[in-house]
Amino acid sequence: MSTISLRLPESLHKKARELAKKENISINQLVSSALAEKISALLTEEYIDKRAKRANKKRFKEALKKVPNAEPDEYDK
Repeated sequence: MSTISLRLPESLHKKARELAKKENISINQLVSSALAEKISALLTEEYIDKRAKRANKKRFKEALKKVPNAEPDEYDK
């Protein structure tokens, strides 16, 4: 486990305290969770960008040709 010193605007710190109390967790847990979510979002975006660069329109169209032309089920409309 690592320790970091973090400077926050008082308004942000106050909201963090309030949310942590509401969720019945520590501010450390709240900040760790928020950071993990942000890192996950950024890494997902990076992954999607890499995949998009490998895209091939011809292969995509070939794959679409394999999909049957059918009406969606009622619950999918």
